[in-house]
Amino acid sequence: MAKKRAHQNKVSHTRGAASIEEARAFVSKRNIEEIECVVPNQAGVARGKVMPAEKFFGGPTMSLPGAIFYQTIAGDYPHEVLDKDAPADGDLVLEPDFSTIALVPWANDPTAQIIHEAFYRDGRPVEHAPRQVLKRVIELYRRRGWQPIVAPEIEFYLVKKNLDPDYPLEPPIGRSGRAEIGRQAYSIAAVNEFDDLFELIYDYSEAQGLEIDTLIHEEGAGQMEINLRHGDPLDLADQVFLFKRTIREAALKHDMYATFMAKPIAHQPGSAMHIHMSVTDIESGHNIFSDKDGKPTDEFFSFLAGLQTHLPAAMSMLAPYVNSYRRLTRYSVAPINVAWGYDNRTTGLRIPPSEPSGRRVENRVPSSDANPYLAIAASLACGLLGLEAGLKPSDPVVGSAYSLDYDLPRGILEAAAALEESEALTGLFGDSFVRTYTAVKRAEFETFMEVISPWEREFLLLNV
Repeated sequence: MAKKRAHQNKVSHTRGAASIEEARAFVSKRNIEEIECVVPNQAGVARGKVMPAEKFFGGPTMSLPGAIFYQTIAGDYPHEVLDKDAPADGDLVLEPDFSTIALVPWANDPTAQIIHEAFYRDGRPVEHAPRQVLKRVIELYRRRGWQPIVAPEIEFYLVKKNLDPDYPLEPPIGRSGRAEIGRQAYSIAAVNEFDDLFELIYDYSEAQGLEIDTLIHEEGAGQMEINLRHGDPLDLADQVFLFKRTIREAALKHDMYATFMAKPIAHQPGSAMHIHMSVTDIESGHNIFSDKDGKPTDEFFSFLAGLQTHLPAAMSMLAPYVNSYRRLTRYSVAPINVAWGYDNRTTGLRIPPSEPSGRRVENRVPSSDANPYLAIAASLACGLLGLEAGLKPSDPVVGSAYSLDYDLPRGILEAAAALEESEALTGLFGDSFVRTYTAVKRAEFETFMEVISPWEREFLLLNV
C-alpha cells in the first residue's frame, strides 16, 4: 500500500534555471535574500558557503579548500594521501549549476540553494569530486549513443531524539501517543501516525521541485521508504542529495530525527537505497533491454552480468561505512550476494515485473547511507563494463538466494581493497578518485577502531 499526493506532479517551475539570467529572475521573483552554495563531498554531505543574494550575483569567485573532498565522516583527513596530492591545501573554484537552483523551504529568511561543481584553477574539473564521477560515467554511455535511466528508492528510520550516542535508538511517538513495537510493513495506519510530518515533507519537496512517486511504511519499526520518479541519473542523484536534507529538516521540525544509517536499530531490518536502472537508445528512445518483439536482449543480459561481475569490487561505494555491513546478513531482508532472479527480493539483483518498455534491473545492494552520486555511478559503471565486454550472467535463482554463499565483501577494509585492485573500475573512475576515496574509507575505519563497543564490555570484560 502507498500514500501519494497528486499535486506532486505539478513541480516543473519550482527548480532549475537555464542561465544566470534565469537564476537572477528566480531569485528576484521570490525575494530571495541568501543563497546556499553547496557541493556534495565524498560522504554526500553538503559543504559550502552562505552568501547574500546580491553578493552572489556580483561576480565574486566562489572557492573552498581542496581538502573538503578528503574529509572523513568524522571530520578527519587521511594526511598520508592529502599531503601528497594537495600539500598546500589550495582553493578549488566552485561553479554554480543553475539547473539545480531551488528554494530552501525550512530557512527562516527567503533562501535558495544551488549545487556547485568543483574545478582546479586551471579549469580542469576535480576528478575525485562525487558529482564529477557520476558525470564521467554518464558521458561514457552517451558516447555510445545511450542514455541511462534510474529510479532510486530510499529507506530511512524515524527515531526519538538521541542526545547521548551511548544509548540505543528508539522509534518515535506518533499521534496515538505510543511508539511502534512490532513491525508494520506497508501499514497505512502506521504511516498515518506521522501524517503531519509527511505533509511537511511533501510541502518541502514540492517547494524544491522534488518528485515523490510513492511513500510507504517499510519492515522496521518507524522505517519508511520514499520512491522517486525515474529519470536522468545526475538529476536523480541531485534529488536524493536534497531529499536526505529535506527529510532530516522536516523531522527536526517535529522533534524527532530521520536517519539514513544502514542499520540504526539492532534486531530491525537495515535501510537500503535500491536503484532501478535501464538504458535507452538516444536516437530512437527505445529501451535497449527489450527487442521489437518485447523479449529481453543480449544487452540486457550483458548489463546484468556486468553488475554480477563488478559489484563486489564497487562495494565500498554502495556500502561505505562499518555500519553498512551490519545490514548485509543472511535472512535480514537484504542481499548477501549478486545472484539475480525475476521478481525475487532475496537476490542482490532483481528483475521487477514490467512491460517490455519498462524492463529494468533493480540493484538491491546499496544501503541508504551511500552517497547517491557514487552509488548510482558505481551501479551504472558495472553495467557498462558488462555491455562493453558482452558478458553472460549466471542462471536466475528460483526461490531463496539466502541459502547461497556470500560473494560480497563483509567489511569496509575488504571492500576498499577490492576497489583498488579492480583495474576495470579504476580505469573508469580514475586513479585520483580511487586513491582519495579508499584513503578516506581507511581513515574512517581507524576512527571506528578507537571506540570500545558495548558488545566487548558485555562479553569480554569478565570472561577473557
